[in-house]
Amino acid sequence: MSKKGLKASDDKGRRFSARPTTQESPEQQPPYFSLRYVSNRHCISDCQLQDRASFADTIRKLSQLTWVEIKQRPRHALGYEKISRTSIIAGIPNHIKDDVQFIAFRFSGLKPMVGYRDGAVFHIVWFDDKFSLYSHS
Repeated sequence: MSKKGLKASDDKGRRFSARPTTQESPEQQPPYFSLRYVSNRHCISDCQLQDRASFADTIRKLSQLTWVEIKQRPRHALGYEKISRTSIIAGIPNHIKDDVQFIAFRFSGLKPMVGYRDGAVFHIVWFDDKFSLYSHS
């Protein structure tokens, strides 16, 4: 027994381990969602409670699909659409390079979350709950 009455164990690290690295292409993986770069002016915090719940449900559903499967879905049914940089009215953060392609998923009805993909990660930059981020034609 150790000082605090806990039994010392020889199996250190056996219960917890790093997630195994995968050699799968990002296309064969499910998306991972990052909120690191969400704009303060188009944030999920400003959305209605129902929109927030829909966001959580949407990313749960998307996390069950691979990028290949998502690409095959209609844009308003767990698929996405490309958004031209020139159509974005809000300022584009400085860390986003000029060659980055923006895409939009619908997170609550037709309300889009817009960001960019880096490998299997989708970085969400804007939640467009008021349809004011870009020209919706």
